[in-house]
Amino acid sequence: MNIGIIGATGKSGDLILKEAQQRGHDVTAIIRSRSKLEHDVPVIEKDLFNLTQEDLSGFDVVVNAFGTTPDQGQPHIDAADVLTNALQGTSTRLFVVGGAASLYVDEGKTTQVIDTPDFPDAIKPMAGGMAEALSKLQNAQHLNWTFLSPAVEFDAEGARTGTYQVGKDHMITNSEGNSYISYADYAIAVLDELENKEHENERYTVIGEKS
Repeated sequence: MNIGIIGATGKSGDLILKEAQQRGHDVTAIIRSRSKLEHDVPVIEKDLFNLTQEDLSGFDVVVNAFGTTPDQGQPHIDAADVLTNALQGTSTRLFVVGGAASLYVDEGKTTQVIDTPDFPDAIKPMAGGMAEALSKLQNAQHLNWTFLSPAVEFDAEGARTGTYQVGKDHMITNSEGNSYISYADYAIAVLDELENKEHENERYTVIGEKS
């Protein structure tokens, strides 16, 4: 599979790149500066917001692992617009490293994680932007997409256990009652989905156990 990874030098993008390489896929890093890249892979050195259909046409999948600081939400919305415009009507699949804030906490789907009393105000801009980006994908036409929400606790330092559980639109918890996933296990889930295509044109979520 020919995979382009936007944000390949970030925490999640780096691990997704490594996982894809280990499985024998062809990987291209789509990044603003190749000086930060620690892997010997082809590079498209270009800002996400300047990407065109021509830039992305050779990929089977484009993974958007673009990240912002917690006080920024609009860039995630703008990224959804840019990538939708570039990939609509093509055979290239868009896979988005999403956020947990848009997961529901009630059966009636009236309350999302971002609406709960303990949700930190400091990250609401970023969380809200990612939720709006999901909404744009859900309303897009002629676009093959997947949005993977991590658990509420998304642990960059957590161990790779090699296992995870899958949910859909609701926050789920592990055996200890926690909404948790390590970046390493999340990367496994990403590549499993890219290879097996079980969640096309929908959002889903994953959790794991702390090792």
